[in-house]
Amino acid sequence: MSTFVVLPSPLLSRPGAVAAEAPDAGVAWHYGDPMAEQRAALTSAGLVDESHRALIAVSGADRLTWLNTLTSQQLTDLAPGASTEALILSPQGHVEHHLTVDVAEDRVLLETEAAAGDDLLGYLTGMIFWSDVQVVAASDLARLRVIGPRAAEIAAAAGHPSARITVPRGELGRVATELIRAGARPIGSWAVTALRIAARIPRWGLDIDARTIPNELPWLASAVHLHKGCYRGQETVARVDNLGRPPRRLVRLHLDGSVDRLPEPGDDLLNPTGRVVGRVGSAAHHWEDGPIALALVKRAVAAAAAPGAAPEPLLAGGVDAAIDPDDLDDPAAAGGAPPLSAVDRRAFTTLRRG
Repeated sequence: MSTFVVLPSPLLSRPGAVAAEAPDAGVAWHYGDPMAEQRAALTSAGLVDESHRALIAVSGADRLTWLNTLTSQQLTDLAPGASTEALILSPQGHVEHHLTVDVAEDRVLLETEAAAGDDLLGYLTGMIFWSDVQVVAASDLARLRVIGPRAAEIAAAAGHPSARITVPRGELGRVATELIRAGARPIGSWAVTALRIAARIPRWGLDIDARTIPNELPWLASAVHLHKGCYRGQETVARVDNLGRPPRRLVRLHLDGSVDRLPEPGDDLLNPTGRVVGRVGSAAHHWEDGPIALALVKRAVAAAAAPGAAPEPLLAGGVDAAIDPDDLDDPAAAGGAPPLSAVDRRAFTTLRRG
């Protein structure tokens, strides 16, 4: 039986709310106008209901040093109030878990996908050994997040020091109402997904597969510390970073807006000859850009054929697609900066000749 049981959010009782399906079951897909919700999040403030996500509390004197040995992020120097992202990798360097890390005075709160909560809790519990740590499901807590240019202002007006707000689950509805009265507009998972795709932010379970390594994703910058001590999977991350040649890249796709459906996560991305060149992830209708998606594509496919050349036509789960031109700028393919390994070899050659 799952430890993390997703309960319907009280925000689903708001006028116009339409319930989302997995992986966002339990919260709203939208509140009647998903395009206006996207605009509100970009121009003012949007209230995101994250009460369906799994929260895990880690306490004990060794909590930060212990988590530091297990994850890709440098955590030992974080002070109370700090927040970051981290990954847990397989021995081969593949992404197994993505989590946010929030440090409090007496504990660290980890947030991850509802579908990953039980596996992450089981893994962490099994890695305690002799460390002074306690790991428990924080099922009594829920999270709200305010996003947009007025997020900090509105959170403060409602009495919260941060735009990431953790509350007792029974207080979720009351706190959400306070934030809405302060000026935040509730936005559903449709709007959140569309804005995330536009910003090229991946999501565990949708935009990665069992072969994904951090070097293929923006998580290399946000969730990986490239100069910390040893952790599981570090060798792969360091080797690929040194070579500068990840096998795939995360890109944004523009989709044909004349069809009445979107590709599904996991659909194949095909080139004009029918060859599989990538994997489709999240897809949504964006308020300005129309239907868009994220995809992991082979590095060569994401390389611009020539300056100003039109993107190659592709097929994403049967829907016509093209890579966003801004994502075709591959320095390695375009003759830009050499990989770190090449720089290192030249440096060593210079030293030997000196």
